Formats: sequence, structure tokens, C-alpha cells
Amino acid sequence: MGEIGNVEQLSFHNPPSSATGPELSLHVINVAASSMREMQSAATSTSMRVYDSSDSSGYQSEVNPQEAWLPITESRNGNTVTSVFHLLSSGIGIQALLLPVAFSILGWAWGIICLSLAFTWQLYTIWVLVQLHESVPGNGTRYSRYLQLAIAAFGPKLGKLLAIFPVMYLSGGSCVLLIIRGAGTMELFFKMMFGGEATSEDNPLAGAGWFLVFTCMAIALAQRPNLNSISGFSLIGAVTAIAYCTLIWALPISKGRPSGVSYNSQKAESGMSEMFDVLNAIGMIVLAFRGHNLVLEIQGTLPSSSKCPSKKLMWRGVTLSYIIIAMCLFPIAIAGFWAYGNKIPSNGGMLTAFMQFHGHDTSKFAKGLVYLLVVINCLSSFQIYAMPVFDNLEFRYTCMKNKRCSWWVRTGFRLFFGGLAFFIAVAFPFLPSLAALIGGIALPLTLAYPCFMWISIKKPHQKGHGVMWCLNLGLGCLGMVLSVLLVVAAVWNLATKGLHANFFHPE
Repeated sequence: MGEIGNVEQLSFHNPPSSATGPELSLHVINVAASSMREMQSAATSTSMRVYDSSDSSGYQSEVNPQEAWLPITESRNGNTVTSVFHLLSSGIGIQALLLPVAFSILGWAWGIICLSLAFTWQLYTIWVLVQLHESVPGNGTRYSRYLQLAIAAFGPKLGKLLAIFPVMYLSGGSCVLLIIRGAGTMELFFKMMFGGEATSEDNPLAGAGWFLVFTCMAIALAQRPNLNSISGFSLIGAVTAIAYCTLIWALPISKGRPSGVSYNSQKAESGMSEMFDVLNAIGMIVLAFRGHNLVLEIQGTLPSSSKCPSKKLMWRGVTLSYIIIAMCLFPIAIAGFWAYGNKIPSNGGMLTAFMQFHGHDTSKFAKGLVYLLVVINCLSSFQIYAMPVFDNLEFRYTCMKNKRCSWWVRTGFRLFFGGLAFFIAVAFPFLPSLAALIGGIALPLTLAYPCFMWISIKKPHQKGHGVMWCLNLGLGCLGMVLSVLLVVAAVWNLATKGLHANFFHPE
């Protein structure tokens, strides 16, 4: 009632002594209008204040009521199990099938060392993000989006400059890549079902047609209202990812190695080419780990209280999910390199190698199952990677309208994004060839920015935690240097091998 009391005091200002009749009336009207402006300003400021940090049940209330309108934070009823589903669906991708290619360049020893170091490094940065989600326990502030945390750590201008492009690429760009890869696998599945003898009348869809079919299926599934409500899709994505990752290394082992397999590291013609090949191999290993741009968002679906903060539930889910991820990625890299050695093709990785060397003696059912699992996984992963884009679109709408999105507005946003992603996929079907370059640019979001955020927010050097300060500063700087080296190596690779830029001609 403090704001109302101030307004009532404003209405009793004394008019000028010389005021008469109309002048007195005009003065009263001006005072009333001023009072109404004061009341509106007070109400607005009240709505932006921090609410009580916890309710009677002990769970923290929202700092900003707008959070309850947006897809990522609309529902905070998740648990450890749903977080495991989301982390597995977003953390295992088709990039993992390139790990044996990296081993063919690095060899056994350095391949295992680099893969272990990359796994440990990215797991540490996930731990940092989980801790920073609620940087000040008890005050109700939760950073449920990567961009929000970047702005809190680096300031509005620098935070947006550093984080907007990586976040948008790793969400919207990943959806475009999923359309390209998912549609291509659907076409391969169709051709295999027809025994490789399908004519143009049997297969009326061209490359763009398959893109359209996949996009329509993905957007039809993308009508769930919030991130917590797609946990079922994430479960399907997790199961299919684990299944095709297991099949793709178990089947070659059961059928034996092709003749002439060698495990000697591939040697380039010159020292410069060899150095860039090694950097590209390191890039394949580092980029096999994905999903950091969704860690804070997944944690935002979990409840939090003073007795049980969300970081406890989230870290439990991270631990379980990354045990499973390690059980998928390490066997792919080791068993895949054992099965094919230096014969593994650099373009396509394990999936291409399996179909090339073992496709003739593998049943159509087994090959079709692998293709089908990849397609289902792409459709499921599309849902979680598209959610930050939907959240951003609805954030702009709610800021302008100051109300929750209606169902038809929400559907319109999803259709708009599906059309935009389809257009980009058709316009740039060679985008997977640029994945190493763009992934190198976005790499700091995974390995470097979380370390700098910890230093900026926690300020360990001011609290006597010199070890944490040195560790995060060293890892952050090393991550930035590695990002620059990977970008240079990707540019060198494109310059030497060329780029088949088939604009608007998907094959």
C-alpha cells in the first residue's frame, strides 16, 4: 500500500492562490493526471521487483513473472529422470560417428588421450554451468538461458556480442543440419527398401522434397507447449541414439575386419598439411560433444528450494547421462578404428564405412533399422534444439504485448521457424561441410566461456580460491586458442580440398 499512499498525498497539493474557476479545474485535472502516471509507474516498478525468494512450501518463486509464459521455464516440474532424457537426446549426435576418422589421423595412443581429455574438459564446464545456474542461492534468480548468464557475467554489450551467434547457431543451425542429415537418411532408407532399383516414377521426391517431408514431420511434432512437455520425445531420442551408436560398432565387430586394415597414423605430404590434419582430428573429437547450449535450459525445468537446490538434481542427471554417453562414444571410436583402421572414409565416418565394407553381407532389416533409428533420432533431437528458438520468439512477443502467447500465435511461430529452417537447408545443402569451421567459431561456448563466467561471477581470486582462479583462467585461454586453431585448420582444409557449394540444389 506504500505506492497508493504516495498517490493520495499527491492529490492534495494546494492550488495557486490566484487560481479561480476554470484555472482551478484545470489544475485539478493536471494533478489527477500526474497522480495516475505516478500510480502506473509505481505498479510497473512493483511488477519488476524481486518477489519473495520462497513460498510456504520452500520452493523458490519466480523473480520475473514473464518466465512463467515462456516455453523453457513455463513448467518447472521436471526431475532427474527427465533431465537425463534431455541430456542424452541433446548430447549424442551423428557427429560421434566421425570419431574413428580422428583416430585414423592421431593413432591409438593420442586418439584415446585426446578423447579422454576432451570428455573431462567438457564435463567440467558443464559442472561450472550447473553451479552458475543459481549463482546467489536464496534470492530467487535463476539463469535458465545461456545468453542470460553471459549477460550477467560479461555485461549486456559484451555478453550479447560473445554469446548470440554461438547460441543461435547451436540451436537454429543444429535444426538445419538435422533437416539435411535426417532427410538424406530418409532418402537412403527409401532407396534401400526398393532394393536400389527405384525409378523416378517410384521416387517422385527430389532432394528438396525429402527436406520438406522431414521438416513437416518435425514441425508437426513441435507443437508441445514447453521444454518439460517434450521429455517423451527426448526419451525416444535417447533410446534411438544409444541403439544406433551400439549397432554401428557391434555389427562390424561381429563380421570381422576387411582385409588390408592398417592402424598406422595417416601421413600428409607436408609438415604443414600434417599439422592441420591433426588439428582437424582434434576438432572432430571436441565437436562430438554437444549440448552445452541447452544445459541451463534443461536445469530451468527443475524445481528448486533452499533445502534441495536445482543444481543437486541437475548434477545427478548429468552424472548418469554422461556415464551413458561415455559408454556410447568410446566404443564407437575404439571399435570403429579397430574394424576399419585407415580405410574409414573421412566423409561420413562409421555409417558410410559400414555400408561400404559390410553392406553386402548385412541383412536389409539390419541396415534399414540403422537408417530408421537415425531418422527418428534426428526428429527427436530437432524438438529440443528448436526450443530455445521458440523461447526467443515468444520472449519478443510477450515483451511487446505484455501477455502470454495464445495457442495460435505459438503455432504460428513454430510454422515460421520450420519454414525458415527448410529454406536455409535448401539454400545451403552443403552446410555440413562447413560444420568444422562454424563449430570452431562456436567452440568457446563449450570450453572457454563457462570458465570466464565463473571468474566473473564467483570472483575466486577475491575469496582466497587461487587454484580455481588459475584453473578457469588457464582452461578459458586454452579454449580460445584452440578455437582459433580449429578455425584456421578448417579454412585450410576448405582451401586445399575445395567446397562443393551447390546452392539451392540439394542432392
